[in-house]
This record gives sequence, C-alpha cells and structure tokens, in this order.
Amino acid sequence: MRTAREWEVYVGEVVLLVALELSSKVWRLVLGANGRRRQATLEPGDGAKFLDALARAKAKLGLPVDAPVVSCYEAGRDGFWIHRWLAQHGVHNVVIDSSSIEVDRRARRVKTDRVDADKLWSLLYRWYGGDAEALRPVRVPSHEEEDLRVLHRERQSVVKARTTVGNRIKGLLAAQGVKLEGRCSTWRGQLATVRTGDGRPLLPNLRTRLEREIDDYLAKCARIKALEDAQAAQMKAAAGAGPFALIELLRTLRGVGMQSAWTLVFELFGWRRYRNRRELAASVGLVSTPYDSGQSRREQGLSKSGNRRVRTLMIELAWSWLRYQPQSELSQWWRARFSGTQRGRKVGIAALARKLLIALWRMSQNGEVPAGARFSVAR
Repeated sequence: MRTAREWEVYVGEVVLLVALELSSKVWRLVLGANGRRRQATLEPGDGAKFLDALARAKAKLGLPVDAPVVSCYEAGRDGFWIHRWLAQHGVHNVVIDSSSIEVDRRARRVKTDRVDADKLWSLLYRWYGGDAEALRPVRVPSHEEEDLRVLHRERQSVVKARTTVGNRIKGLLAAQGVKLEGRCSTWRGQLATVRTGDGRPLLPNLRTRLEREIDDYLAKCARIKALEDAQAAQMKAAAGAGPFALIELLRTLRGVGMQSAWTLVFELFGWRRYRNRRELAASVGLVSTPYDSGQSRREQGLSKSGNRRVRTLMIELAWSWLRYQPQSELSQWWRARFSGTQRGRKVGIAALARKLLIALWRMSQNGEVPAGARFSVAR
C-alpha cells in the first residue's frame, strides 16, 4: 500500500491537507496544517472559489503561498474529473475507496457533512503521516481507459432492464393463463389470436399494455445489438493492438466469450497492475472473511467489497468453465472437492471463480495457459 510519503519532495515541509466532502448541493472543505484546521463551503464545481479557499487557508494557517497541497475525496457519483482538475492546479489528490473508511459501531451516531469532512481529514492526516491502513486510495483511470468501460457497462445495464421487461411480460400473461411461443419478434402478432386460460381473447387495455411492453423489449434488444456491433467495430479497428490483444487472447479459451473477455480486460487486466494474486482477488471481493474471536470461529463468506461487475461475471464464468473445460485441472479440482452436495457446489463455485480469475490474469500477463485448458480456435 502506498502512502503520501511517495511524494518525497514534501518530506520536511509543512503541507496543507484538504478533505472534500462532496454532495449535489454543496462541497464542504476541511483545510488544516500546523495543528489547526478550518472549514469552508462552496457551490459544487466552483473552481475559482476552491482556489480562493486554499489561498485563504494558507494565509490563516501561516503557510507560504507556494506551500504544497494534498487533498482527498471519496469515490462516488462525481467521478474522477475533480481529481484531474486538482492535478492541473498542482494539488496532489487521492480518491478514496468509501467502503474502506472507518465507521463508529455504536447503534446511533452523529452523521452530518461537517462530521464526515472532519473524519475524512483526520484519516488523511494519519495516512499522510505514514499509516497505510488509514485510507485506501483507488486507481484513477485515464480518460481513454475510462471511455473504454462505457460500452460493456451500458450493455450490462440494458440487458438487466430487458430482463425486467421480459419478466413483466411473462407475469402479465401468466395472470391470464397465456404463454407466447417462438421468437420475441413474433410476440406482438400473437396477441390478436391468443386466448386466455378460460377461452377469452385479451381485453383491450391489457392487450395495449402488452404491445407497449413488447415494443420496449424489442427496442432494448436492438440497443444491445447496436452496442455489440460497436464493440466489434472497435475490435476490428484496433487490429489486435493494446488491450484488444488481451481480449483476443482470452477468447481463444473455450467457455470465454466476447463479453466476458471484454469486461475482464477493460475492468481489470487492461489498465490495472497487481503485485500478487491476493491483491487481485481482493479487488473484486473474492476473498474469505474469517471470524475468529475467543472460542468462536466461523467463515462469514466472501467480502464482496470489490468490483461487483467482475465478481458477478466470474461466478457465471466459473459455471461456464465447468461445462466447456471439463478436463482442465481447475474443473477436476472442483469436482473432486465440492461436487458432492448442493451447499458444497455453491461454496465451491466461489472458490473456483477465484482460482479461475487468477489463472486468466496470469494468462493475460505472461501467456501462461490454465493447465489442461482447451482452445476454441487455432492459435
């Protein structure tokens, strides 16, 4: 874990530490140095007032005009543009994983923006002083890396919305004892002739609603197709360069499709660097959380504190791996250890997902193929 001491130029200097508590209505700043601190508020995105607040704080706290500034804020809806803007103005900023911030365990506690800002500043002070566990910075992607995550994230959102609409259509029909057959493109035409369970045609209001729902479903299908075409066009334009080469490499494995490889590369492998397998597994929440206190010992399950998109994908990919790579060492290990009971299968699939993630990471980094894996295309 890196600390602010990586900025060695600041060692021995008095630094202005700034914590930003962000909201849609107001930004609250806590600025401190020399054992003192002060607060300021400003309109969201008011850069001029932010720089003025820094200048005022330096003057009030007895710092030189050119004193270095280190700031932090929690990762959230405001994204990373603030981090980039601060860097442009000479502020060394860190974006904090909000789930890593310490929380008082009392049943009720004071929760205001002022209190949160003070707490964040205190943690920044400890972190800058060398306490690596006080805060956990997140890796900030470049503009290009952030843009490459748009397509698959949009597709995942649309697929989820399409599933919701599809379930709603099925529910409305099931309430009438009706089930539509064939491809979704034919559903609308079937509404005129279909009969309910007791032999009646669909009533006009229900039929009109079902037509709207089916149109919505088909529109989402078309949107998903457009997104997949955009992905294919980018793959073709890249011609196997940069991170797109990793996508093509992972796709050669049976059971790993285009969407799985695309998500793994642009969420993890294509722009983040991991020192070891534990750090990789922790980044997606595929690590155990044992509880061991006194005579009480138990396993609390996965931490689920990392990238939820990749965590969900790896569980699905683990089941796919068992189906399409039955002779691989990972599949044989899972069957020998976990296939006996239903609970064992559920627990074991998470363990397989973790091992598979590590195996795919090693393949993307140094070309190490998972033992016993088969390829879907010639290499």
